[in-house]
Amino acid sequence: MSVQLYHPFETFNFSNKQCFLSGETLQSTEEKTAVFPVWLMNRYGLADQPFKLLDESMATYKDLKIPCAAHINEQYLEPLEAAVAEAFDGGYEAMKAFDEFQLFRWAGKLLYGIIFNELQIAIKQSRAQGEDFSMSQSIIHKFSNLHLMLQSISQPMVFEEFKPFSLFLFKVNNPENEFAYRDEINTLTFSIRLKDFGLIICLQDNGANRNYHRHILEKIEGQKLHPIQFEEFCGRIFYSAYLFNRLPEYNILPVGDEIFIEAMPLRGMSAKPLFDDWLGKTYGQVLENFWKRWGFLLLEIIKNPEHPMSFLLDKDENFIPADGIDLPL
Repeated sequence: MSVQLYHPFETFNFSNKQCFLSGETLQSTEEKTAVFPVWLMNRYGLADQPFKLLDESMATYKDLKIPCAAHINEQYLEPLEAAVAEAFDGGYEAMKAFDEFQLFRWAGKLLYGIIFNELQIAIKQSRAQGEDFSMSQSIIHKFSNLHLMLQSISQPMVFEEFKPFSLFLFKVNNPENEFAYRDEINTLTFSIRLKDFGLIICLQDNGANRNYHRHILEKIEGQKLHPIQFEEFCGRIFYSAYLFNRLPEYNILPVGDEIFIEAMPLRGMSAKPLFDDWLGKTYGQVLENFWKRWGFLLLEIIKNPEHPMSFLLDKDENFIPADGIDLPL
């Protein structure tokens, strides 16, 4: 029997009556799974912490749930969560040895869960105002492709000689019990920093951001970072993800009981660079946000707009060892 893919963005079906992953009709609206895994919420006391949504309303971490068929949860999501939880427990070395595609699926499910909740709210608000809900075609394209690839959690899917993501993993000298999480759903970018590591994933760029930052990666990869250094690199990635100006396209070929996905060349028919121009002032504004806990202001950060403040590289573009940074963790 051929594999059946689910396409929720064709009908904009984001009700609690269908499984978010398979689209199958649920027996009850109580068939749900947590967006943020229970093991993560328990370890960092997140359940009752506030979580701000795009419409400025507040939920708690435990409020965020998505409809999910019980057998999908038991057969696929729970084993994935258990494997990721074990890798997180093992810290940087265990994470380094862990399968990158499994981390992609795990982070993608979490981010898609937030997107699902945001869409439910936005659709409800539009209907309350007597308006049709609408979204930009580029955002629909990104979200659809992410959802397509998330179906590899439960479907046999083959990514033909490409990774749909850029993944960055660093050893970080984090304070004990710190939990630092960020996401940007428009660019599908995710970061998490805890235990002795920091992880960043751009979920839909076919590795473009990793290639874009290859020169700095050659200097810092494998080095232990101070938290401010990790946050600086996070700022670089979140900003470049915003500058990335392509919408990846894929050939999808079901063959028997497998689905083959082939990435089309990112350059396509355009001679335009893959990334828009990097602006020092805008990057400085991003850094100010990422460095908020250390109190650096934009004027300090972009004193020299051509060379914004950096704790990663010195004036000669050499890596600054973490133990040479005299700032609180």
